[in-house]
Amino acid sequence: MAKHTVELDHLSVPVKRYGKAKKLYEAALGAIGMTVNMDVGEACGFGANGEKILWLAKDKNATGGAHIALRVHARDLVSAFYDAALAAGAEDNGAPGPRPDYGPNYFAAFVHDLEGNNIEVVCYEKAPSKAAPKKAAPTKAAVKKRK
Repeated sequence: MAKHTVELDHLSVPVKRYGKAKKLYEAALGAIGMTVNMDVGEACGFGANGEKILWLAKDKNATGGAHIALRVHARDLVSAFYDAALAAGAEDNGAPGPRPDYGPNYFAAFVHDLEGNNIEVVCYEKAPSKAAPKKAAPTKAAVKKRK
């Protein structure tokens, strides 16, 4: 049987408060090099290098609760995303840091957007060979699952 490759083309995040969500995502995703590459009024596509991989779309019935993880190539971008997201109104859901339970080089940060979606930025870059990094606090969702 032939092997098939499947790649993510794009995904959409429904939001009730489109204008506020767009401003937050522009700040948070802008910190990792993503911009609005297409805007059609009540929906817009974010990406880098002309791609439109993450769409925001106004939806009066949006309920939040999605988990979206975006991969970057450098750990400092994880921190830049986190700082920009919090400054734009997102809620902390896990500060930048290693998550050894997820993988040996898993370095990520998590925020909740204004709609309650869990947005993660992750990097698999090896840690600098200085002192071993401290384990980051678990996300709120991970703590809930343990209870």
